[in-house]
Amino acid sequence: MSGQAVQIAAVTELPDGQVPHAATAVAANDAYTAKLHTSLEAVRPLWLRLQAQGVCTGHQNFAWTEGIVARLLPEGAQLLLVEVSDAATGETRMLVPLMRRKAFHHWVVEWLSCGVCDYAAPLLADDTPWTKQSAQAAWAALCSVLPPVDRVHIEGVPRQIQGVANPLALLPATRDSIQTTFGLAIDGDPETVLKRLCRPSFVKEFGKDWRRLERLGGVELVEARAPAEVERIFGELVRMRLDRFRELGRFDLLTQDKIVDFYRNAAIQGLLDGSVRLFGLLVGEALISVQYLLVHEGTVHALLIAMDQSVVPNVSPGLAIMGRLIGWARERGFGYFDLSVGNQSYKEHMGAKGSVLVELCHGLTMRGSLASTAIELRRRAEASIRSKPRLLKAVQGTMRGLRRLRG
Repeated sequence: MSGQAVQIAAVTELPDGQVPHAATAVAANDAYTAKLHTSLEAVRPLWLRLQAQGVCTGHQNFAWTEGIVARLLPEGAQLLLVEVSDAATGETRMLVPLMRRKAFHHWVVEWLSCGVCDYAAPLLADDTPWTKQSAQAAWAALCSVLPPVDRVHIEGVPRQIQGVANPLALLPATRDSIQTTFGLAIDGDPETVLKRLCRPSFVKEFGKDWRRLERLGGVELVEARAPAEVERIFGELVRMRLDRFRELGRFDLLTQDKIVDFYRNAAIQGLLDGSVRLFGLLVGEALISVQYLLVHEGTVHALLIAMDQSVVPNVSPGLAIMGRLIGWARERGFGYFDLSVGNQSYKEHMGAKGSVLVELCHGLTMRGSLASTAIELRRRAEASIRSKPRLLKAVQGTMRGLRRLRG
């Protein structure tokens, strides 16, 4: 990675850390060239083409990213949208959405996520396989157009993007993270999808809970199809989550107004193309759980789930809506139900398969290296705690207590 550090440092510094509005293509090596864009409008046509015809995740949907830039981008942060092309043909191979921000007196390049993207995956032009060699050459080209930076820190990197190797995951500097993502490949008859693909214990529990709900006056899965319905159902999601997380003494991003605003707006915008879906589970007139979904191609990403267990005792509203939505997804031809990042026990209980995400974290200057070292020490400490169930439980209990004291 030392060669990449030289390439980055060689870029001319601008006053006050500014970034040029657009860089011309740079012939970084014989295989790839790169071009830097610093506005979404500059890449809108390319982005929408790759989104429609190429390979990407729902977390890289243009409308989703547009909301991030409009509502969540930190003050002073700069967009770094890097287009990597084949040096021989000039054809675009991928688009990589990054951002540059100041952190503790140094500059860091991160994924354009701001906490609302589970996955860091470039938009690929097609499903042409990537190798370690081609990924490293493409990354070198990308680094050659980045502005001065002290470190790179990209988290949440999946090993594959819709079955295609993620070039970021192939870089030699990547390492396993402490994050695991879970999901279910779904196929066949929607009526039997749970019985065929989920664990028998989950299927039994789901069936028992569903029958209980039906006896209480009927159970119905409802979808928000108008802005007013989004406002109502999403409002209930926020209320349920904050009540639940406050009770558990856990932190939730939805305590931040700007995050709530982002998700609400994304759900309303998603009504236009179906890229964001919001469902509620009704028992009689009572809403007992809500699920927020992001949809792209053949994948359903289950992002936010909330439940009110006080309405129906001895029933798991979260598992009930999740099980019903797996059937809903299969009815509409989806092939993968992504249960998102996190080691919650219900995911393995359902029979979902886990995959460890990787991360790219390394310093390019003395300041960046010191920061990266501190982050690595914290990561190792957290991994050590997680590997010791009793210690983890004690630490989590302490954190919950502190959060309750803070209200």
